[in-house]
Amino acid sequence: MTKHFRKELEKIKKQIITLGSMVEELVQMAVIAVENQDAELANQIIKKDLEIDEKEVEIEEECLKVLALHQPVAIDLRFLIAVIKINNDLERIGDQAVNIAQRVGVIAKREQMDFFFDYSAMGEKAQTMLKMSLDSLISLDDDIALKVLQLDDEVDQMQKEAYDRIKLAMGEHPEKVGYLINLLLISRHLERMADHATNIAEEVIYLIEGEIVRHAQHESGYIELPTKKGAFRQLNAPFWLRPFFNHQLINPLICH
Repeated sequence: MTKHFRKELEKIKKQIITLGSMVEELVQMAVIAVENQDAELANQIIKKDLEIDEKEVEIEEECLKVLALHQPVAIDLRFLIAVIKINNDLERIGDQAVNIAQRVGVIAKREQMDFFFDYSAMGEKAQTMLKMSLDSLISLDDDIALKVLQLDDEVDQMQKEAYDRIKLAMGEHPEKVGYLINLLLISRHLERMADHATNIAEEVIYLIEGEIVRHAQHESGYIELPTKKGAFRQLNAPFWLRPFFNHQLINPLICH
């Protein structure tokens, strides 16, 4: 590996970590905006998403440039492919945060009603999944990534509960259907956040194990990896990826 190639990969690694931190902050803001029905905070989310869009394009262009100039193979190629896909999922999570902000903006302008679905647990779960998926990337830990895949079912169940309760409320308060539809859409956007976090975890497993696990879920609810657990982390990680080890994604605004 040339010195220039190594520097390019290090740059991309730092960029995707930075984008992850930015998206984590936006998700946290979205959850707070829902809990407090804070229209002002919702507007801040919409403005901040522009920075994420710009960063996503920057990272994709950098990856494509490295692919074209250096034609990497094996683990280096897997890293770039994984980053391109993770980059897209992070940007989509940012878009979901904007969608939530828009729903909050509409709800805040309407006449309030006694019914309000508590999204705190669902929001916390989505944030946890995002953090864990990014941690699994930073530490190259497929055990963490697998846990993210398992948590996705819990968020799906929460979304179903929100749907059932809000549908019932629509029957009882037909004059408030507009308000309730916006409330229902929030559950959908949170569920999509969790789905994208799951996608990131799947790409981390691909990076580590070289196996595509998107459709490998068993009826028992877990995924069996064909290679020895931890073998990649201990023996085969290229030296330019090793700085990921024992490193934590630090963002003072996001404490779990």
